[in-house]
Amino acid sequence: MNSIEIFKAPYAKATYIPDYKAILITWNGIHTIDEYKKVISSGIEFQQSTNLPVRNYISDIRNQGIVNPESRKWFENVAIPKAAELGLKRAAVVFDGNIFRKYYLNMIIQATNIYKIPLKTFNTLEDALSWFKSFDD
Repeated sequence: MNSIEIFKAPYAKATYIPDYKAILITWNGIHTIDEYKKVISSGIEFQQSTNLPVRNYISDIRNQGIVNPESRKWFENVAIPKAAELGLKRAAVVFDGNIFRKYYLNMIIQATNIYKIPLKTFNTLEDALSWFKSFDD
C-alpha cells in the first residue's frame, strides 16, 4: 500500500494513503495533550497545504494510552470542524472494544454527527479501508 508519511513520533504515526484518500493515525502508548494536538494538527496541515484529497480519516487506537478529556474536547471543538471545512467526509476507528475507549468514542461520535461526518468502528484496519472503498468520491 502506497503512503506518504506526515508525522512520526514514538507515541503516534500519521500517513496519507492516496488510494483511499485517507489519513491514518496509528497511536502507540501514552501522550501529552500537546503531543495529541501535534499529531492531529499535522493531518489538518497536510489537508490544507496539499492538493491531495483527504476524504477519510482512520484512527487506530488499539495501542493508544488514555486520552485526556481536554484533548478530546479540543478534537471535538477544533479539529473536527476544521477537517470538515477542508472536505473530510467520513471517519473510522480501529479499536479492541475496551469499555473506556468505547466511552471516548461515543463522545467523538456525537461530535462528528454535528458535522454530518459518519464515524464507524472496526476491529481491523482492512475492514475500515474496505468501508472507505464503498464510497465513490
